Amino acid sequence: MSRQSFCLYLHGFLSSPLSKKAQQTIEFCNRSERGSQICVPEIKNGPVDTIKELRTIIDVHKGMDIMLIGSSLGGFYATFLSEEYDFPAVLINPAVRLFDARESLLGEHRNYYSDTIHSVTEDHLDELLQLERSPLMNPDNFWVLVQTGDEVLDYCLAVEKYSEKNCLVREKGSHSYDNFEGELPAVFEFLLSSIGQSVR
Repeated sequence: MSRQSFCLYLHGFLSSPLSKKAQQTIEFCNRSERGSQICVPEIKNGPVDTIKELRTIIDVHKGMDIMLIGSSLGGFYATFLSEEYDFPAVLINPAVRLFDARESLLGEHRNYYSDTIHSVTEDHLDELLQLERSPLMNPDNFWVLVQTGDEVLDYCLAVEKYSEKNCLVREKGSHSYDNFEGELPAVFEFLLSSIGQSVR
C-alpha cells in the first residue's frame, strides 16, 4: 500500500497563502481522487528562519511522500529543500540568482495581500547567497514552468539553471503565470509519478 502524499506549496515574495495559484492548488488537491494533503505556510521571515520553519513542517510529515511546489522566491526555497531532501519539485517562474538584484531587493516592501511591511536587509541577502544551490545535484527532480512574458524575472536564467529538457516554456504570460490552473493536472502527474504514485 502506497504512503499518502503531502504537497508543500511555497508562495513568492510579498505573496500569501491567499494567492490565486495557492488557492487553485489547494482546490485541485481537495478535488483529486488521489487525496494529496497540502500545506501552504505563510512565508514572512528571513531566509534562514524560513528554512527552519519549513524543515519543521517536513519533519512532522516525514512518514509521507513529500512533494514541493514553489513560485518565484518560493521556487528558490523549493530548490534548496529538493536538493537537501531529494524531493520532487515543480517551480513556477522561479527566482534565480537573487543576489544579482541586491539593489532592488534591499529596503522596505509592502505585502500584496496583507499590507504588512517587509524589510530586506544585507543580512537577508547574505543568507540567500548561502542557500543558493548551483550546479544542481539532482536536476531531474525538477519540472520548471516559465513564461516568456515574465515582467519581473528573466525566464532564460531558469532555463539555463534547470536545463531546457526540464522546463516548460510558455510564450507571453506574466510573472504570476497565466492559466496556472490549466497546468495543474500535469504538475501533479510529474510530482506523483516522481514518488511512484499515479494521479488517480
